Amino acid sequence: MRTGVRQGPEIWLRGPVGTGAPVGTDAPASGGPGHPPSVTRRRFSWVAAHGGAGASTLAAVYGGHDCGRDWPGAGAPPSVLLVARTHAAGLAAALRALEAFRRGDAPAGLDLDAVVLVADAPGRLPRPLAQQVKRIEAVIDVYRVPWVAAWRLGDLTGPPPRETEALARLTGASVRGR
Repeated sequence: MRTGVRQGPEIWLRGPVGTGAPVGTDAPASGGPGHPPSVTRRRFSWVAAHGGAGASTLAAVYGGHDCGRDWPGAGAPPSVLLVARTHAAGLAAALRALEAFRRGDAPAGLDLDAVVLVADAPGRLPRPLAQQVKRIEAVIDVYRVPWVAAWRLGDLTGPPPRETEALARLTGASVRGR
């Protein structure tokens, strides 16, 4: 047995490992005695896998940079949230974009953090589409956004749906009950 080596559980993490400093700063995480830590919210670039995916809506609701169907350019956050609808064409486009990242065809320096799937209609997905979603979930974190009728009408003033609490935590958006 080696001495001086710290023993403990080993785990694999999906995503960045924190250093104790707030994201985007070199400052310590502690705000000092009696003060909560100050944390800078991580910024994301929303990239649509296809036209009408909902990247602009999600950027407006959750914050971040809307790239449309382009990769983030200079000055845009390199952390990418890929957006697709849950219809057959949308899921196929998401799989193509994932393959582009896997092959290294995406611009250097980008980090694909997750895929965000936006419901294309209210209700449950048909089985063939649900199977496509499982293929995506097998390779990357997936956040699901339910059908929001108000968004269809252009009303983005309400809080994000409760079902998107994990996505709201990731992006730093506030979720109150819908």
